[in-house]
Amino acid sequence: MSTIKHMVTFSLHSGKDNEQAEAFLNISKQTLAEIPGVQQFQVFLQTSGKNDHDYMFSMVFADQAAYDAYNQHPAHVTYVKERWEKEVRSFQEIDVVLYE
Repeated sequence: MSTIKHMVTFSLHSGKDNEQAEAFLNISKQTLAEIPGVQQFQVFLQTSGKNDHDYMFSMVFADQAAYDAYNQHPAHVTYVKERWEKEVRSFQEIDVVLYE
């Protein structure tokens, strides 16, 4: 199996382009990018009016085992409970592999 690209589009309760959003994005990047198995962590800003979400996280995992380990890692579990569930208003996850 090829690498897994994990993307999450989302909007925050605090809105966008403000201090709370900037703090959330910075803490998220610092926390999630350091979890073993995470490759190419990136933060994106939405530019299309066709999507209701304001931001996107994108990262790559070598395989399903790396992705599963990330989901179960204590830093990820704590982040989801203490930050994500409290600060994210809505989101959509997208997990894809290259079509060959």
